[in-house]
Amino acid sequence: MPKVSVIVPIYNVENYLNRCLDSLINQTMQDIEIILVNDGSTDKSGDIAKEYAKKYNVKVKYLEKENGGLSDARNFGIPYATGEYIAFLDSDDYIEKNAYEEMYNKAKEDDADYVECDFLWEYPNKVKQDKRFNYNNKKEMLAFVRVVAWNKLIRRKILLDNGINFPKGLRYEDVEFTYKLIPHLNTISYIDKCFVHYTQRKNSIANVQNERTAEIFTVLDHVIEYYKQNNLYEYYQDELEYNYARYLLCSSLKRISKIQDKTIRKRLLDQNWKLLNEKFPNWKKNKILNTIKIENIRYMKSVNSFTFKIYTEIFRFILRQM
Repeated sequence: MPKVSVIVPIYNVENYLNRCLDSLINQTMQDIEIILVNDGSTDKSGDIAKEYAKKYNVKVKYLEKENGGLSDARNFGIPYATGEYIAFLDSDDYIEKNAYEEMYNKAKEDDADYVECDFLWEYPNKVKQDKRFNYNNKKEMLAFVRVVAWNKLIRRKILLDNGINFPKGLRYEDVEFTYKLIPHLNTISYIDKCFVHYTQRKNSIANVQNERTAEIFTVLDHVIEYYKQNNLYEYYQDELEYNYARYLLCSSLKRISKIQDKTIRKRLLDQNWKLLNEKFPNWKKNKILNTIKIENIRYMKSVNSFTFKIYTEIFRFILRQM
């Protein structure tokens, strides 16, 4: 059994793929399994991946499927993973060569189900560190975890035993995956190092906003329903309410504000505000919102039906200058 299986979904990234795969092949951890999932690429990505699988056949598995999106590619790779732990790495990103060895050693040292590291946002003209907000238990983790799949090492048994996978066909797949995973974790560990290089591409899915931006509403509903079905909702209600408000008033609001089509933008903004106040009419009294002092929370507490419209215009102005 390999110590770590790394699943790499691939779709039309011929200009980035060599860098990603070299960073995996050159890991200081030798007992690693690299699973490449070609999700119907139409450029040379598939040929590049096949060459790596041929050259490094002991470490690399090559899988091919029809295009189904990022979630579908990751889910497709999970049953082929045989490692004690699973990691995900997007094919336009890359990782430091000692990352999986250090994360695995931390997992074994703590007998952890989950190990998280920090990462770097890599823009064309700058690099920004992303450091973890400190949390000490699963409730705090639910409120403050960074919902990306690729800075984590996860015990494979946890995923398989609980049927945790990514929602097919939806954006914000890491939100649903991470929030469904958290209740099933026992020991959670962290390494205070920026191992992952998160490449920012202007035309990537994350940076293109349109009507699909509204899929965050569906993803958050999936999460809430999952917690209710598994009798977890009451215990985590404060955290779920806080997250719902945080997404709709912070990242989601900014994304919707970037939509160029005025009709779609107005409809989604109205829907955003309506959903928040229908789902959680008392969100202003949320325990986390009224006890934790961070910048986002100060802003959230200032939002009402009047300032909501003002902030929308402010976000649009700022984003146009970027």
